[in-house]
Amino acid sequence: MLNMVEGLARLEELAAHPVVATVARVFADAGRDLAIVGGPVRDALLGRVTHDFDFTTDARPDEILALVKPVSSVQWDVGRAFGTIGARVKGEQVEITTFRADSYDGVTRKPTVEFGDTLEADLSRRDFTVNAMALRVPARTLVDPTGGVEDLLAGRLRTPIDPGVSFGDDPLRMLRAARFASQLEFTVDPDTLAAIAELRGSLQIVSPERVQAELVRLLQTDDPVRGIRVLVDTRLIDEFLPEVPALRLEVDEHHHHKDVYEHSLTVLRQAIALEKQRHPDAAPDVPLRLAALLHDIGKPATRRLEAGGGVTFHHHDIKGARMARKRLQALRFDAHTTTVVSRLVELHLRFFGYAEGAWTDSAVRRYVRDAGDELERLHILTRADVTTRNKRKAQRLASAYDDIEARIAALREQEEVDSLRPELDGNRIQEVLGLKPGREVGEAYRFLLDLRLDEGVVGEEEAEKRLREWWAARG
Repeated sequence: MLNMVEGLARLEELAAHPVVATVARVFADAGRDLAIVGGPVRDALLGRVTHDFDFTTDARPDEILALVKPVSSVQWDVGRAFGTIGARVKGEQVEITTFRADSYDGVTRKPTVEFGDTLEADLSRRDFTVNAMALRVPARTLVDPTGGVEDLLAGRLRTPIDPGVSFGDDPLRMLRAARFASQLEFTVDPDTLAAIAELRGSLQIVSPERVQAELVRLLQTDDPVRGIRVLVDTRLIDEFLPEVPALRLEVDEHHHHKDVYEHSLTVLRQAIALEKQRHPDAAPDVPLRLAALLHDIGKPATRRLEAGGGVTFHHHDIKGARMARKRLQALRFDAHTTTVVSRLVELHLRFFGYAEGAWTDSAVRRYVRDAGDELERLHILTRADVTTRNKRKAQRLASAYDDIEARIAALREQEEVDSLRPELDGNRIQEVLGLKPGREVGEAYRFLLDLRLDEGVVGEEEAEKRLREWWAARG
């Protein structure tokens, strides 16, 4: 809850920051208007830690560069065409942008860049009222022409102008509404939600890379579920990730099963909780969170209604892995993230056979081998995938997974279980069997790898003996 007295005190602290005071003095001496704008002001009022120093001014880019040079160690002007000059002041990165009064053509996201003359006009073109506040410096005057403070107090996201116009100008703002709903734990204003639902198709003019970037920012929040619900309820998610709303399977009166959509959101929340518990200082694990959200997307395509009221989803893990790969590629995710997520989706059911009966050491080795570098993520996803309300069943599954992790740890002490490979390499295989490089060497290698998985370390002499016996048996 916003406490205005404390919030105003934090604004005073922000204005007094050495970086802010230095930049403010230079612009004031030149007779230029300068204000801290957007996120830093919002976060100061909310008591949130901010590391941004974003300014806006009536000075044009060339003058901004000239003014900031004497007080900065380095400058960059890659955003000059959009009115932005960056610099490093007292070791901190700052960005200073000329007042803007852009217009959009409604066909692309690219605005016609127009510089403005007033702070108030600049603020009115921003995405949400809570981001449309500014603190004039060095005067330390809060400027809030669109009611951002009131919306902070109400925990509400609202556009500064008519949402239809705002989202028509820049459809990516609809995605940002979901992200800020999660990031700030705010509710989206009903008129704003209605505009998102009406204009969702306009997201098609936004590049997949920009959509992906906003999805990642949403998943990096502490509770992305709030934002995902906004996307699903407005059907905006249909435009770029339709597999998620498809999880809301129709339930008839005879066939009963979990709500897969709600289950997936619960898995996502539980995965985030486990991620923080097991790795409290690590950055948000986006591939893990994507896998948690998408782990069951193969279910709608594999759903079968059985006689007697049963429902099956045979091979939904394999189907889901393919679907996840295709969707992430469409969103221009990098190859590593795509591979990690699809692999986790493919493997997420592998453990559940363990709970039904103890695995051999061979089976545990294969589990580790198949998971590879993603074993820790698979541990978290598999534990998070337990959402049953049956406490006894949940405890049984948790105990079983405790057991498999303990067995993996024990095997690690005995052998190099994380880097399983045959005890004879390809060169030695060729020497023992008198072979030249080719298909038969690969078959021999796979035989020795299976031996390693099944029996662990047997020693080079025994491995060579088994290899000769295997080769002789082939005739």
